[in-house]
Amino acid sequence: MDNNDIGMWGILIAVIGGAIRVSTPFLFVSLGECLTEKSGRINLGLEGILVMGAMSGYGIAYLTGSPWLGVLVAGLSGCVLGSLHGFICGLPRVNDIATGIGLMLFGTGLAFFLGKPFVQPKAPSLPAIPFGFWSSSPQIKAALQVNVLFLLGIALAFAMHWAFRNTRWGLIVRTVGDSADAALAMGFSVRTVRTLATAAGGFLAGIGGSFLSLYYPGSWNESLSSGQGLMAVALVIFARWRPLYCFGASLLFGGAGALGPALQSVGITSGYYLFNAAPYVLTLGIMIATSSTKHSLAGAPGELGVIRA
Repeated sequence: MDNNDIGMWGILIAVIGGAIRVSTPFLFVSLGECLTEKSGRINLGLEGILVMGAMSGYGIAYLTGSPWLGVLVAGLSGCVLGSLHGFICGLPRVNDIATGIGLMLFGTGLAFFLGKPFVQPKAPSLPAIPFGFWSSSPQIKAALQVNVLFLLGIALAFAMHWAFRNTRWGLIVRTVGDSADAALAMGFSVRTVRTLATAAGGFLAGIGGSFLSLYYPGSWNESLSSGQGLMAVALVIFARWRPLYCFGASLLFGGAGALGPALQSVGITSGYYLFNAAPYVLTLGIMIATSSTKHSLAGAPGELGVIRA
């Protein structure tokens, strides 16, 4: 296969490789939101958590020289913001949606303010596994560089699927999310469970943010996220609140996001910006397709405020 003309196979491989890269933050954020919503709470502040995770992870990686320490700190910053959201939403007469919007504005604003010193410096990147070692084509080698976080995300999706079905912890979260009255009757603290689930969801969203700044695209700037945190909420609805479906939906969103760059890499530039809009068009289509009562209720936790009559 010629290195300069890899044809349709090259487009397919580029889309697959791009889907893996683009889907990784979607995967972590959607799994975090899936966990949060399983407990009966919605967090629209994911965009702020994602951006804050990207900034804090990049800053710590630059200051310490360790990208993995950056990932950990990004997760912890997300956990702090998630805990804040969980605590405020646990107060009387507080609306999850309004609090989430406030958290989104607070998180992005704080990240932009604290992250100004890190716009120019270059932090070390996360390592990747070269699954394209078998090819002599540099395009294929570049497309099949798979980051370790993607593999960890897949393992996490299967672990959450198993935990929700087979562990006491999973039963508690599902019970609290389906019926607060039943959870109280069983002796569970609804507020505590939801706060912990929201904090854990924030931790995962923060890790998703660190991928953006430490691997792909691999820098810190104020336009890094492009609304991926908000799109992840639609992704969870599309995935019917199931972790394994979140993995599949993340790949679908990732493939849509990778289509434009993949076509450009083989010289197809006509309609480039239109192809770049594919993830947003897909989000809109999903929201329309799931807007009916029959579809929107399928699989949803009963305590989600957005589905109460």
